[in-house]
Amino acid sequence: MKRLVILAGSLLAAEMALGAPFADPTRPPAASDGAGGPGGSEAGPRVESILIAPDRRIAVISGEPVALGGRIAGGQVVRITESEVVIRDAEGERTLKLFPELARPLPPQGRSPQ
Repeated sequence: MKRLVILAGSLLAAEMALGAPFADPTRPPAASDGAGGPGGSEAGPRVESILIAPDRRIAVISGEPVALGGRIAGGQVVRITESEVVIRDAEGERTLKLFPELARPLPPQGRSPQ
């Protein structure tokens, strides 16, 4: 009888744990202000991932894989680093950051040290 109570309690605890509202760690962060669609507040192309291997460099920009030297958004990819892609077009060069939200300064928190 004691084993049956322990088994029932364990099953109930396991079911409660499976139903807990845990956050998905692989889900992309939500846009801060909702403007500009699901990709964030900036208009235009956005870097989603970067692959750097000894023999190639590829960036996924707005869902499209582009190799170094390839063309996207009216320009040519001239540089791919671990954190950004540089595109040259008729207006000059523009840099697309993999994590644009990290480029913004953080707001001050708490008191300043004295």
